[in-house]
Amino acid sequence: MTAAGLLAAASSAGAADLPDRTVNYIIPFGPGGESDISARLQESVFKQLTGQSMAIQYRAGAGGAAGWSQLNGMTADGYTVMGTNLPHVVLQPLQKDVGYKTDEITTLYWFHYTPDALIVPADSPFKTLKDYIAGAKAAPGATTLSGSGTNSANHLAQQQFDKLAGIKTTYVPFGGTGASNAALLGKQVAGSWAYTTVQIQLGDQVRCLAVAMEQRHPKLPNCPTFKEQGFNLVGGAYRGVAVPKSTPPDVQAKMAGILAKINADPGFIQKMEEGGFAMLNVGPDKMAPFMADIRSRYETLAKDMGIVKK
Repeated sequence: MTAAGLLAAASSAGAADLPDRTVNYIIPFGPGGESDISARLQESVFKQLTGQSMAIQYRAGAGGAAGWSQLNGMTADGYTVMGTNLPHVVLQPLQKDVGYKTDEITTLYWFHYTPDALIVPADSPFKTLKDYIAGAKAAPGATTLSGSGTNSANHLAQQQFDKLAGIKTTYVPFGGTGASNAALLGKQVAGSWAYTTVQIQLGDQVRCLAVAMEQRHPKLPNCPTFKEQGFNLVGGAYRGVAVPKSTPPDVQAKMAGILAKINADPGFIQKMEEGGFAMLNVGPDKMAPFMADIRSRYETLAKDMGIVKK
């Protein structure tokens, strides 16, 4: 057998046996965040399906870029995977040289997203999205909204909705969801571009005006979508699983199949939805059109926001 044939045979055997030992699952952020929470929920189902464990590790830094810039130098045998996030892996390379480019990240599966949600204090005069728009139009720029960071999913949502609704509001970035929530509850801002997870966490302290989903979140049945109120806004913080780009195609396919099975597990779905997450199933067959659409929208927004590197 030729050297190429031996390599192909070894690759196929590896894919067939995958996994026969622990898989290293690297989260490019610190512990305790939503990437960590969802990975741990995945890990328990992974063990049920395969009999093997996922060892969750952290490689925080530069908003995830410290990990993603090193991904393609890691062992490419299916036993090293890394969490990926949107809009991060599209926006970061647009802003500056972060050590990787978007098309260098090989995401196997986007498995959920944290939908954007527009929320206000429970006693806010804005009872509905219509009230919010009217208030913003009456005093352009005076309506302040907290959010989790600059150029984050929250910031993108604010920019998109201002454009869709023909309004001008002021986005106030904070260093994380916790700080953004504190500003909202402390009435430092009129409202917040947050996530469905935040609405579930804060409960009756806040009112949800709209969620950026195709359909209402099953745990937030009283919060309407933007779409049903006439605005085509669907999005949030997306999370997926990637591998080094030189990982053999059959190994990639095997791991993507396992991730799809995890995402179809009823117990996993229930726990994710109870936490405020929204399920998403974008595997290899849907990856190219999904990423093309995402990149087109984000790149247009990045130009509008002036964050594209010179």
